[in-house]
Amino acid sequence: MRRNGQKKSKRRHRSRNEGHAGAIHRPAVSLEFNVKRLAFAAAMATLAIAQVARADCKLGIIATLPVTMDDGSPEVEARINGVAVRFIADSGAFYSVISPGVAQELRLHLQPGPFGMYMQGIGGNTSQISVAEIKSFSLGNTPNFHADFAVGGSEAGPGLAGLIGRNILRMADIEYDLADGVIRLVEPKGCGRLPLAYWLKPDQSYGEVSMESEEDGPRSQVFRPPFRASATVNGKRIVVEFDSGAPGSMLTLAGARRLGIDLNAKGVEQTGLIAGVGRHKVRSWIAPVDDFGIGGENVQHTRLRVGDFEMDDADMLIGDDFLLSHRVFFASSQHKIYFTYNGGPVFKLEANPGEPAAFAAGAEPTDAASFARRAAARAARRDLAGAKSDYSKAMTMDVKVADYPLGRGIVEREAGENKTALADFDRALALDPDSWRGRLGRAGLRLEADDDTGALIDLDAADKLLPPEAHERLILADLYLSAGAPDRAAPAFDAWVKAHPEDNNMAAALGGRCLARALANVDLERSRADCEKALHLQKGEGLAFEGRGLTRLRLGDLDGAIGDFTALLEVRKTAPWALWGRGLAEAKKGEAAQAKADFTAAAAARPGIGKEAERFGLGAPKT
Repeated sequence: MRRNGQKKSKRRHRSRNEGHAGAIHRPAVSLEFNVKRLAFAAAMATLAIAQVARADCKLGIIATLPVTMDDGSPEVEARINGVAVRFIADSGAFYSVISPGVAQELRLHLQPGPFGMYMQGIGGNTSQISVAEIKSFSLGNTPNFHADFAVGGSEAGPGLAGLIGRNILRMADIEYDLADGVIRLVEPKGCGRLPLAYWLKPDQSYGEVSMESEEDGPRSQVFRPPFRASATVNGKRIVVEFDSGAPGSMLTLAGARRLGIDLNAKGVEQTGLIAGVGRHKVRSWIAPVDDFGIGGENVQHTRLRVGDFEMDDADMLIGDDFLLSHRVFFASSQHKIYFTYNGGPVFKLEANPGEPAAFAAGAEPTDAASFARRAAARAARRDLAGAKSDYSKAMTMDVKVADYPLGRGIVEREAGENKTALADFDRALALDPDSWRGRLGRAGLRLEADDDTGALIDLDAADKLLPPEAHERLILADLYLSAGAPDRAAPAFDAWVKAHPEDNNMAAALGGRCLARALANVDLERSRADCEKALHLQKGEGLAFEGRGLTRLRLGDLDGAIGDFTALLEVRKTAPWALWGRGLAEAKKGEAAQAKADFTAAAAARPGIGKEAERFGLGAPKT
């Protein structure tokens, strides 16, 4: 049974939080962050500033962090006690965070968080904060050091350990060159107030804006303020916060109202729910604006997302759409932000999604890894042809790395080229049969090709590869449902729910487990309880009506089942399983005409649904 009434799923199978990944609020007592900067600086290289005549101005590179853009966010590699992991480089996070599930996977020793410490972001607050002391941590090319991480909140996404926040990212000046796949931590010496956009070519223009001051300022190693600046929307001043953990830029609802943006006006789209660090999801809209301006740059006749969330002392998040379309240097040493325009749409909402983004030409990559990072950046900007070309070059330069055909396969799937994508997934898995990402991705492609048997082979392999606490078990469970294996989906949901008590995907997980049990015809009372909790979390909306309807049908509550299926059909008028389930309940009540109409509508929306329903003991009654 495929989820959501879809015959074929085109999901990327990625649960990523859109918007502000979350701020951690100060505790009453301090955390430790034992980084010795001199250890980084010992082998510093220097950057030359093309526009600067002063020979004594040097930019020392403290750390170079190779970045892979995945689902719109910058991911960096790290090691925790020798184990390779990936984090989102998140300038919106006050402190670095590890997810609860990953902390369990890595068997980290946790201590209670300091009194008064909590995380806040889109979706509300997370109060259950612990602290993990990591004795050996390295990031990019840095040597090992000791650091404490907060543990709590929702998962950052599949394959991710958590977030690298400002306690690390703002230990020095920082450059975001995401289009070329790199973040640099930089220490200027002898530069005074000279502009630090060192990459400028002769006569190239640049933007410059002052950082907004904070009364407490960056006075300690741990508590470093966000990157904030002034901007304008439709000529009115706003305060923006640069948040590299946000895939897309977004206005707060209060900010939009203060700007006079009418969310009921013509041209405004309501775009569903978004999530961040908290357990809940909030409403969002897309609104046209005449002008956005910052640091001398103006973007005219664009669109901005508006989210129903709150921020302290800021009106808008500037996310990775802006950071990909610009090269940005945050000079905390000068209290300035410098940037140049790379090309393409500034905000990911302003152009046709299929329109490729042309970047300003940078240095051509010289090795396979650099081509792969540029490919990921191009894919994030919807330059799928450029991304495929770069992945192909990486594959030619190094034929043994599974990530390169895997990356090209993902791009091909995005482009709708499923046959070639499947071939690349096959290549990747031939190189690395133990890649859970490859297994789940190929399972999704096989499901789209109606190859449930092949999909189950990959899913069973992924089931053996994934730790019990892994966030990816939620994806695994959903795919098991799509492959018609609810008996295998339910245990995967069980493991995920146990390991992720405060995750914002909890409603989806409970609704999925409810549906799995209802289809398998087991634990029906627990199934109903799951769906009711999911509906409570979703404020009476969502696909949990489908699972509860089937549960009630199994239990003989025909009126209750009809009510649930009808509630879902009011939102999704052609949901085939809701139509089929309602037809079954009507048939059992003797309402033959209504049942026939619903069965016919279900079959029109999903050919073959009758035979599929028979597998679960839900076939239409014989007439």
